[in-house]
Formats: sequence, C-alpha cells, structure tokens
Amino acid sequence: MDDETADLVLQGWKTDQTTEEKCLTFGPIPDTEAVIRIPARMVDQIRKACDAAERSAAELR
Repeated sequence: MDDETADLVLQGWKTDQTTEEKCLTFGPIPDTEAVIRIPARMVDQIRKACDAAERSAAELR
C-alpha cells in the first residue's frame, strides 16, 4: 500500500497470451496498464491490504 495515497500496489504473475486475448474482448488494455494473475492463495493477504488501505484513506480525508 502506498502510504501517501492509500492506493494498493499489486504484484502478480504476467498472464499468458491466451488470457490477455480473452481480456481484450472486453476492451483495450492501455499502454500504462498490464493484465496480471494473482493466485487464489493471496486472497486473504489482499483482503488485509484492502482493509488497511480503507483505514488509511479515511485518515487522509
């Protein structure tokens, strides 16, 4: 989590070409973005990070 903005910063595995092509059926992927794959085992950690970001964002207001 970015301490200054409370934004989540995620790291994941790059997707394969097939997954990226499936995502492109919903619209373009901007040059400044990437499609990443986050393993299901990380859900609990992401939930904790989201909770922390929400608390920090509330403090920034």
